[in-house]
Amino acid sequence: MINKGLSRLSLFFLYLISLLPFWLLYLISDLLFAVLYYIVGYRRQVVQENLQNSFPEKTEAERKQIEKNYFKYLADLIVETVKMVSISKEELQRRVVLTNPEIIERYTKENKSITAVAGHYCNWEWAGLEFSVDSRLFFIYKPLSSKTFDDFFIKVRSRFGGVAVAMKQTLRTMVAHKNEFTVTVFAGDQTPVQTDANYFTTFLNQPTAVFLGIEKIAKLIDSAVIFYDMKRVKRGYYTYTIVPLVEHTKSSAEYEITDAHVKYLEMMIRREPQYWLWSHRRWKFKPGDNN
Repeated sequence: MINKGLSRLSLFFLYLISLLPFWLLYLISDLLFAVLYYIVGYRRQVVQENLQNSFPEKTEAERKQIEKNYFKYLADLIVETVKMVSISKEELQRRVVLTNPEIIERYTKENKSITAVAGHYCNWEWAGLEFSVDSRLFFIYKPLSSKTFDDFFIKVRSRFGGVAVAMKQTLRTMVAHKNEFTVTVFAGDQTPVQTDANYFTTFLNQPTAVFLGIEKIAKLIDSAVIFYDMKRVKRGYYTYTIVPLVEHTKSSAEYEITDAHVKYLEMMIRREPQYWLWSHRRWKFKPGDNN
């Protein structure tokens, strides 16, 4: 009961922070960066190891600069995520712009559902929230251990019409709506549980386990597979572009869809590496660990 009360108090505090203007939120972000990077050293060893393994061709100074830029952006990402609690639809659409809506319009006219793949890159949360404004969007999520916080984040992500689907319910939900036009968003860089790590590919210079559920579901409902290519224009402003990867999924080769979205994400990361979630323990295990 006490923990539940504290959780609710924390959520109310987050709501109050979300009401602050952007200029003040970014001032908080500057302070948060100093705390995360210099004082706490939040997962700096994880970030450094990931950068070393991903970019062995870069100098130590270059990797150090990416690390510092990453933590600056991570602080921005945290306050921007808090802002989602109360940001207006108009403000969000001013700050996150889809560059080629005609792609979605074409799929809508053809009644061809979309499997959208995103990475933990730039502000993926804002992109998903903005995209849900005018689309029937299902976002696949991994439930949190705290039901209070889980319910809270589902509510925030669903503010403009998005529908939350727990990862274990994905297949059942997609089959139930297979005759409707839907957009289903997956995070393509999630680490599968070790017992489900059945496919490894090279990603950022390392053997990497990849979740195959995206490919399986896309083939089952014969949806088009697209990728969110997101760019940061300046602080607090983004664009994202819909990139078609595989149009005819049922006839695609095995692993074609998986390899396509993994390669596209790597291209984005190499373009501007500071915007990917380097503090995530992406490489938890290697091929053969299940043997």
